[in-house]
This record gives sequence, structure tokens and C-alpha cells, in this order.
Amino acid sequence: MIPKTDPETHRRQMAKLKKVMDAKVARASGAKGLVIVHTGGGKGKTTAALGMLLRALGHGMKCAVVQFVKGDMATAEALLRSPLLTWDRCGEGYTWNTQDRQRDLDHARAGWELALGRMADPDLDFLLLDELNIVLAHDYLPVEEVLAGLAGKRPGLHVVITGRGAPEALVEAADLVTEMKEIKHPFKAGIGAQKGIEF
Repeated sequence: MIPKTDPETHRRQMAKLKKVMDAKVARASGAKGLVIVHTGGGKGKTTAALGMLLRALGHGMKCAVVQFVKGDMATAEALLRSPLLTWDRCGEGYTWNTQDRQRDLDHARAGWELALGRMADPDLDFLLLDELNIVLAHDYLPVEEVLAGLAGKRPGLHVVITGRGAPEALVEAADLVTEMKEIKHPFKAGIGAQKGIEF
């Protein structure tokens, strides 16, 4: 936090900071398709990824979502419609609901095949692999196979991966990793998931 100062001192401090920031921006002139991971125990991983998706759509970018695990959940984001957006849902709900490892494995495999197909689309700009980290954490897909698929993606394609428990190898391979940390959550006070907030 910047302490309160008189106007002239503040101006000098900000001018000095601007010079530093301008130099950093000038050095960061490269561009590439990023692998972005949103993980951690706090709320907001999918929410943040959907914000990025909305931004990409706003720029006229072709986008796709492959949503793992949440296949049978009624979420409002799956109702989004745009000629620039393709949405695939795989799975039958959270693993504690399905209680059938083989079906979960089959859904994960089908989702990954969809993801590989989306990555092969030469016109795709942005791919969201929602809850893929959950699939990896439960060992429904080999991490090495997913890393190989990501390594083979087109250089300009952005891929965002969400879910708790991102494996360390994925964290290492990613360009940008954000960990959501729970500070406080209404569920612990007996408040359930709410329309427009969680789904």
C-alpha cells in the first residue's frame, strides 16, 4: 500500500513507478498461446475462466469449452449461445455422486478425445478445459498424456484448465498458474449453492 503523501511527492513517486512499468511493458513484447491453470481450494476457478472466455468472445475469438465431471449439472454458463462458441459436457456429476469409477473413466476419456479434437481445429483461439484437474487428481487420465497433448497444441491457441488439485507436472508446464485460496465461504454457514453465483 502506498502511504499518503503530499501531491508533489506523490507525483514524483508515480513518475518513477511509471518509468519502471513502461520498461517492463516494453520488454514484454512477445505473444504466444498460453497454458493457464486455475486451481486451489477456493471458489472462483471456473468463474475466472468464464470471465476470460467472455473476454475472448468479445474480441471475436473462436472459443470452445470441454466441461469434465459437471455433465449432468444444470449450470447457466452451458446455456450461453454464440456462433463463436462450442460447448461440450462430459461426465455425470461429481465423483461422490457417480460412485462408478469405470463410467467416470469412460467419460474422462471421451472428454479428452473431444479436447484433442478441439485443439486440432486450426481456427480455434481459446479452449477451456473445465475441471480437468479433478480428472487428473483422480487419475482418470494419465497426466503424461495430457501434458503431451498440450505440448502438441498449435502455438497460438490459449488453453485454460480449471479444478482443484492440479498436478505439479501441469503446474510446471503451464505459463500462468493461479491458486484460489478460500478465506471464507457461505457453505460453512449453511448457505447452499445459489443461482448466478455457483451455477
